[in-house]
Amino acid sequence: MEPGAASGAARELLLAALEDLSQQQLKRFRHKLRDAPLDGRSIPWGRLENANAVDLAEELINFYGPEPALDVARKTLKRADVRDVAARLKEQRLQRLGPSSSALLSVSEYKKKYREHVLRQHAKVKERNARSVKITKRFTKLLIAPESAVPEHAAQEPAEEPERERARRSDTHTFNRLFRRDEEGQRPLTVVLQGPAGIGKTMAAKKILYDWAAGKLYHGQVDFAFFMPCRELLERPGTCSLADLILDQCPDRSAPVRQMLAQSERLLFILDGVDELPALGSAETAPCIDPFEVASAAGVLGGLLSKVLLPEARLLVTTRGAAPGKLQGRLCSPQCAEVRGFSDKDKKKYFYKFFQDEWRAERAYRFVKENETLFSLCFVPFVCWIVCTVLRQQLELGQDLSRTSKTTTSVYLLFISSVLRSAPAADGRRVQDELRKLSRLAREGVLRRRAQFSEKDLERLELRGSKVQTLFLSRKELPGVLETEVTYQFMDQSFQEFFAALSYLLEDEGAPRAPLGGVGALLRGDAELRCHLALTIRFLFGLLSTERMQDIERHFGCAVSERVKQDVLRWVQDQGQDCPRRVTEGTEKTQVLQGAEEPEEEEGEELNYPLELLYCLYETQEDAFVCQALRGLPELVLERVHLSRMDLAVLSYCIRCCPAGQALRLVSCRLAAAQEKKKKSLMKRLQGSLGGSSSSQATIRKPLGSPLRPLCEAMMDQQCGLNSLTLSHCKLPDLVCRDLSEALREAPALTDLGLVCNSLSEAGLRVLSEGLAWPQCRVQTLRVQQPGLQEALQYVVGVLQHSPALTTLDLSGCQLSGPMVTYLCAALQYPGCRLQTLSLTSMDLSEQSLQALRALGTAKPGLVITHPMLDSHPEPPKGFNSTL
Repeated sequence: MEPGAASGAARELLLAALEDLSQQQLKRFRHKLRDAPLDGRSIPWGRLENANAVDLAEELINFYGPEPALDVARKTLKRADVRDVAARLKEQRLQRLGPSSSALLSVSEYKKKYREHVLRQHAKVKERNARSVKITKRFTKLLIAPESAVPEHAAQEPAEEPERERARRSDTHTFNRLFRRDEEGQRPLTVVLQGPAGIGKTMAAKKILYDWAAGKLYHGQVDFAFFMPCRELLERPGTCSLADLILDQCPDRSAPVRQMLAQSERLLFILDGVDELPALGSAETAPCIDPFEVASAAGVLGGLLSKVLLPEARLLVTTRGAAPGKLQGRLCSPQCAEVRGFSDKDKKKYFYKFFQDEWRAERAYRFVKENETLFSLCFVPFVCWIVCTVLRQQLELGQDLSRTSKTTTSVYLLFISSVLRSAPAADGRRVQDELRKLSRLAREGVLRRRAQFSEKDLERLELRGSKVQTLFLSRKELPGVLETEVTYQFMDQSFQEFFAALSYLLEDEGAPRAPLGGVGALLRGDAELRCHLALTIRFLFGLLSTERMQDIERHFGCAVSERVKQDVLRWVQDQGQDCPRRVTEGTEKTQVLQGAEEPEEEEGEELNYPLELLYCLYETQEDAFVCQALRGLPELVLERVHLSRMDLAVLSYCIRCCPAGQALRLVSCRLAAAQEKKKKSLMKRLQGSLGGSSSSQATIRKPLGSPLRPLCEAMMDQQCGLNSLTLSHCKLPDLVCRDLSEALREAPALTDLGLVCNSLSEAGLRVLSEGLAWPQCRVQTLRVQQPGLQEALQYVVGVLQHSPALTTLDLSGCQLSGPMVTYLCAALQYPGCRLQTLSLTSMDLSEQSLQALRALGTAKPGLVITHPMLDSHPEPPKGFNSTL
C-alpha cells in the first residue's frame, strides 16, 4: 500500500475506534495516552487535554506515523479498559491493511520480542568440547582495565593497591562504564576490548549482549544489540547488506529493520574479532556507506568500524592485543580497554563452576595452586579451561598431573595428548597419519585466513569420519539455498593456530614440501600477515624446545626433525639486520640536546616487533637456544611500549639468558604498576617460571618491588651477559632506582649505563649513586642526561671518588652550576678516581667554570674533557657515543 493510502486508512480506523467511546472513556483514553511513550516520546498534554476524537486521530497520525499510531492507540485502549474496542481495531486493521502490514510489529513491540529471542539464543554457550553450559553459570568475572586508568603522575608515587584502581572486575557496573562520558562530557561511540588469545574477550562480549537483553545494561540507551562474529561473516559466501545481517539475528523476517536503522543512535553492534578484517586497498574492502547496499562482508563491517555506515551507532569491538595499532587508522575516536583475564580469586571461582562437585574442585584447585607456574598461566580463561579439562580426566582415572607446564604451548600439548589418550583406542600409526593431515588442514586455513572447512576439504585430506575430526573439529550446519551446508571448524581459533605450528614439526624429512611452503615461508612471509600469524609463530617456537620435541615423540609417536629448529634459529639471527626500528639515534640525540620530554606516541603504531620476537623466545624456555638466537640481535630496542607485567617477565627471561656483549635500550616505555598486595602477585609467580629465583636472590627481595624488579633480578644472574643498558624517557620512579641500584652492585657483565631524560628525583639519583659506588659494580661508562637536575648531581660526582671501574662520564644536557663544577674538578683529582673521559657538551658554563676545567686538563693530561668552549677538546675514544 502506498504511504498516502496507508495514512488515510489508519486515520479512518482510528476515528472509527475513538468515536465508539463514551465521553468518560475518551477522557480516560486521553490521560492514558499522555503516559504512553513510544521510543521515549509522548504527545504533549497541551495537545490532548481538550482534543475530541477527530483531533486525537490527527495528533496520533502526525506524531507517531500511521502504523505506530495504530499500535499506540490499541495498547492505550487496553490500558483504558476498553478492550472490546481495542480488539475491533486490531481486527479491522488486519482486514483493511492486510496481513503483511499488520504482521509487521512496531519498533516498541519488536524490542521485547527481540530481547526474548536473544535471551533464548544466548542463554547457553558451547564449550570447546561441544558441551553446552548456561552462560550465567560458566561466566566468571574478568579484570578489565581502561587504557588511561592511571594518570601519568601516578606512576611516581605507588598507591596502596594500584591494581584495584586500574582494573575492575567485569560485572554489570564495569560493562556500563565502558561507554561512560569522559572528562569533557563526551560519550565514546566506539569501545575496543583488547587482549591476547583466549583471555575471554568473546565470552565477555556475549555476556554483555545477554545482560543487555536481560535489561541490566544500557537501559534506556540501546534498543537493539547485534553480535557480529567477524571471522564467520568474512567466510560467508556471496554478498550481503547490513540489513541482511540484522535480519539474520532476528527471530523472523518481519522485523521492522527500516525503523530500527532510522534510530541508529539507539543501536549497539558488537564486532567480535575485528583483527580478522583484511587491510584496506581493494574494491572488496571498500567501506559500505548504505545499510541496504549489498557488498562484501568486509565492506559492511569496515563501514561500521570506520563510522561511514551508521555513524551514530555504538560499537563494541574485540581484538587481540597485537591489532589495535593496525586498526587505529580505521577507528573513529575509540575508547580502549584491556581484558586482563582472571584475578586469583576468580580462578578459584572458575574451578568451582567448572567441576560443580565441591570435592573435586577443591582437590584440583589445591593441586594447581601449589604449582606456581601452572597457576600463573591460569589467568587466561582458555588456558584455565584446558587445565580443568585435563585435571578432570586425570581425576576420573584416579591420577594426578605429574608434569609441570611452564608455557602456553606445553599446556596445549598436554591437553591434546590427554584428549587422544581418553578417546577409544585406535591404531597408533593411523592416528599419527591423521594428526599430520589435521595439522596440514590447520596450516592451510591459517595461511589463507580460513576458519571454516567444507566436507570436500576433509575428504581431500581423508579426514572425514576420522578420530581426530571427531575430537578436534566441531560440525556446523548452515541453511543453504537448495540444501543444508555443513562446515567444520576447530574447537577454538587458537587450536587451529597450534595445529598449524605443529604441522611444521610433523613433516617427514623425505616427503615432498607442502604447497604452501615450509617454515621459511611462514617466517619470511608478507609483513602484513605478521600480526595475523603471531600466535602460530609463538606456538612454533614453543614446540621447538628439546623437552617439547620429546613430548611430541612420546605422545604421538612422531619423530621430529632438528632441521626446523635450525631454520628457525637462523631466521632469528637474521633479524638483527631486518628488525624494524622507529626512532633513529639522530632523532634521540636532538631530543636530548634540546632537553625534550617524552616523545609523543604516534598513532597507528604497529605491533612492536622486537617484543613479539622476545615472546617467541620466551615460549621455548630453553636457555641455550635463547642465548644462541640473541647473538644475532646484539642490541634490543623497545620503543614506545606500555610494558605490562607479562611483557617485563618475558623481557627479563630473555635478558637472563642473553650472551656476552648484549645491549638493551628502552625508549619512551611506560612501566606497569607494581603489584603490592599482601598475597603473591602474578609477577612474582611468573618469576618462578623464569628459573632465576635462587636463594641468594630471595634474600634481597623487599616487600615493595618496582615494575623493573624482574629485569633487575635477571641482570644479577651469573649467566646474564647484558653489557649495556639505556633507559630513555621512561619516567623512572624512586622504587625503580632502588632496584636498579641493587642490580648495579651484582650485575656480572654490565659495563655501560645510560639514563636519559627519565624524570629522576634527587632521592632516586642518590640511591643509584650508592649502587654505582659499590666495590663490585662493573659500570665503566655512565651517561646521565637529565635537564633540571642541578644540586642532585653531587651524588653522581661523588661516585668518582669511590667507583673502581668508572672510566667515562657523560653529563651532556645537564645543568652544572659554578659550585658544582668546582666540586667536580675536586672529585676528579681524588687519588682513587679512574675517569678517562668527561663529556660536557650541550651545556652552558660560566667563564670561571671553563677556567677550572682548563686547569684540571693541565693537571690531568690523561683526562679527555669535551666541551665546545674549551681550547682543546680531543675526540672521544672510538666507539663512544656522547648521546646514547
